[in-house]
Parts: sequence; C-alpha cells; structure tokens
Amino acid sequence: MSQPVLSSIHVHPLKAVRGHAPREAAVEPWGLAGDRRWVLVDADRKIVTQRQHPRLALAAAEQLPGGVRLSAPGMEPLAVDVPEPDITATIQVWKDKVEAVPAAGRAHAWWSAYLGADTQMLHLDDPATRRPIDPEYARPGETVSFADGYPLLVTTLSSLDALNSLIAQGDHADEGPLPMNRFRPSVVVSGTAPWAEDDWTRIAIGEVTFRITKKCGRCVVTTTDQDTAERGKEPLRTLARHRRFGDQLCFGTNVVPEVRGTVRVGDPVTVLA
Repeated sequence: MSQPVLSSIHVHPLKAVRGHAPREAAVEPWGLAGDRRWVLVDADRKIVTQRQHPRLALAAAEQLPGGVRLSAPGMEPLAVDVPEPDITATIQVWKDKVEAVPAAGRAHAWWSAYLGADTQMLHLDDPATRRPIDPEYARPGETVSFADGYPLLVTTLSSLDALNSLIAQGDHADEGPLPMNRFRPSVVVSGTAPWAEDDWTRIAIGEVTFRITKKCGRCVVTTTDQDTAERGKEPLRTLARHRRFGDQLCFGTNVVPEVRGTVRVGDPVTVLA
C-alpha cells in the first residue's frame, strides 16, 4: 500500500449549505478556519439543516473578507457581514445551548424567503468558549464550531468505493455510485485500504496531528442528492446492512486537532497509532 495522502479539503462556512474546496486550510482547535462558523435556526431558535429543508443543498455560502456571500436558486446573491458581538442569542444546536450573534435582518428575510419559513442566520463569534465537545470524547477545554459534534470529519476514497460496490449489489443499485459530497467531510484521504480508518486512533496530515474520537453516525442528509435536493434510500439502506455499530450507521471518522497548523492537498497522511 502506497503512502496515503490528503486528496481534498472542504470548508462549509455556513452549516448545511454548499461550501468550497480550497487547496489548503488552516487548522484551528475547533475545526478548519472558517468552517461552520454560521448557522441557521427556526422560529424556536433550533438548528435548521438539510434534515428539515433538503433545498439547502442547492444554496451556497462563499467566504468573503469579513463575511460571506449567499446564493441560491431564484434568489439575488446577498453579502452578509460578520456581526458585531454586542448582543447574543441562545440557540439550540442538537443537545447544546449555544450563544451566537444574529446576522443583519436582511439575512433573516433572505433565508425566510428562500425556505418559506421563519429562518434566522447567526455567527459563532468565539469558538474557543461557546460550545464544548461531548465530554465523553473530549479533553478539558476542547470546543467545536457548528459542526454536528466534532471539529473535523475524515473520510477515505477507498471506503467510498467499497460502499458503492455494496450499493451496486443491493435493492437500490440505481441510486449509486454516490459522490463524496453526500457525506460532507472536512478532509478526504486517498491511498488507504477500505475501512482502514476504523482502526486509527491518531493520525498526522502533513504537520498537523489529530486524535480520533469515534466513527461518524450518519443521518438522512446522506440520502439527499446535493445537486438536485432529491432524496433516495441510499446510502442508509446499505450502511444499515454492512456498517451498523450499535445504534449508528457509520461512514467516516471524527477527529480533534492536537495542534494548530495548515493542511494542504497532497500532504502525506501518516497513521501514528
């Protein structure tokens, strides 16, 4: 087996919508720089994702100096500035109560018009303090952005190939092969054996080391075509048959950075433990 390498990097400035794939990214303790620092919530201030609104797959957020540029079908693009952290609001991010800063009212109006539901956009002003990682898997002081639970998600191309082979043998073979964007990873690794990540406990990507926390349990978002917003049965049907661990259907692994640094496409990926 050749040396595994970093195949691609994916940054999603706003949780649940399209992001971009830079050639390099700074790694901060809570995730890739700029990743998932914005979030959408409903009228009850509970997090909104593709779980509730598959059409978020068709929207995008582009990182700008001092903010983001929003775009979506049928909508005029909108630049949203990072708000001053004068006033925060308490929002519900899964099990967590998190303080975040509301964006300007025009962002509220833009998202509400696109989704047809009262939707507010907020910014995570202080990722170092606002949202601790699940204490079952964290060390003291470790925090996370608006990612589902952990700073980064690592997936491998070989495992995707293996999964697509299993899908091809199943009842919904016409839905495959699936692209990696169904899984919305932070970083993608090539050159490993299929499912090799199951056995990792610590890795290095270039100059940055990471601690493996747990396999990533997958949800209905993975069944959402990121180009059409249409939903199918896969990959959850196949994961249920072949990748069930306890009560979770798993693909990819969650990691926590041990140091700051920069990762670059083409960096060697070394299994340390």
